[in-house]
Amino acid sequence: MTKAKGKGKSKIAKAPLKAKVQELKKPVNPLFEKRTRNFGIGQDIQPQRDLTRFVRWPKYIRLQRQKAVLYQRLKMPPMINMVMHEALDRQTATNLFRLLDKYRPETKKEKFERIKARADVRAEGKDDKPEKRKPVVRSGINTVATLVEAKKAQLVMIANDVDPIELVVWLPALCRKMNVPFCIIKGKSRLGKVVHRKTATCLAITEVHPDDKGALSKLTETIRTNYLERWDELVKKRGGGKMGAKTTSRLAKIRSAKEKELLLRTE
Repeated sequence: MTKAKGKGKSKIAKAPLKAKVQELKKPVNPLFEKRTRNFGIGQDIQPQRDLTRFVRWPKYIRLQRQKAVLYQRLKMPPMINMVMHEALDRQTATNLFRLLDKYRPETKKEKFERIKARADVRAEGKDDKPEKRKPVVRSGINTVATLVEAKKAQLVMIANDVDPIELVVWLPALCRKMNVPFCIIKGKSRLGKVVHRKTATCLAITEVHPDDKGALSKLTETIRTNYLERWDELVKKRGGGKMGAKTTSRLAKIRSAKEKELLLRTE
């Protein structure tokens, strides 16, 4: 006898098959066959990569970079740190150079023309009237030091990248002693441009026209606040001592391990 089929669970109907979308094949040109590239040694030309890390740079570039890293790593005395890293802010420096451009000294060509014009007047038999010296920016470490000692300098600008730094590192202390406002400027070439030279260690303003006295007093007040009034803070502030990323992470791991060990001991 055949067993009667028991009532089982009814099967769920399968979902209808999705209609396959036929992908349009791109037309292949039979003249050009596809070849996979092999980038092994002596095979296909390698793709272009950024090889900056592997470039052997010229020696002077390597020395520049090593010098910059050393300045970050080594600890600096406060005076050297002040001259090298406490530069004037951009806005104040822009206003300062706008004032300095009005008092640039004459060029060699202008001086030649002035002397020639004066000689022509004397050759004609007329009286030679000496002209009064115009107020100009004074440059040079010896000239500026003399003006500061005589208290004739109203404002002193010192470059932050003088090499060797010992040439100007003593000048802020002298300015402070004589109560002459001073500031640090980024780039000796910027100072040199004012006096028609490649570079200049420092500049000094001794005199300005009555129209510019207000602008000079504003600049002097700002610079005095930033440097002379912060002298005690700047003298104690050391520079350098910044480690690289690898050393920082290694020291952080050691510190965290020591902290964990202390926690275990206290528990």
